[in-house]
Amino acid sequence: MIMPRGEPLLLPVNPVFVVASLVAGLAGNMLPLGRVVWMPDLLMLLLVFWGVHQPLRVGMGAAFLLGLCMDVNQSALLGQHALSYTLLSFGAIAMHRRLLWFSVPLQALQVFPLFALAHTGELLLRMAGGGIFPGLTGFLAPVLEALLWPLASWVLLAPQRRPPDSDQSRPL
Repeated sequence: MIMPRGEPLLLPVNPVFVVASLVAGLAGNMLPLGRVVWMPDLLMLLLVFWGVHQPLRVGMGAAFLLGLCMDVNQSALLGQHALSYTLLSFGAIAMHRRLLWFSVPLQALQVFPLFALAHTGELLLRMAGGGIFPGLTGFLAPVLEALLWPLASWVLLAPQRRPPDSDQSRPL
């Protein structure tokens, strides 16, 4: 892939950092915030981000297992989050090559439909299982997740942007 002019070459990502960010996102989703409907799903945001930037490290298997953890935590219909996270991860991996050609604000516009479809799928599964409609404020979560995309991109790519150790024997 030819790098666009002015874009820095990123260092390889540390796998421990990827796992730590996913665990932090899972812990952030497990915070007792009163089950606010419009709250953005941080784990969903991280799964899409790592699915786009590291599709070989974070795939649909990790999304499924993290979705099961969320199902157990929220006492939801078993498989509700697992299905939506898996489909979301598939969508992110399917569009990762195309998405990286866009700037970060345009990437946020591109991933918004993924977030909207995942939340709609969760809502339909919840209602099919006998749940009630939470109201129109539930459709605010995908918008907030798309607005958080530039911040997540800046924070999660920061460790890869650090300059390599200066060494007198290396040509770079």
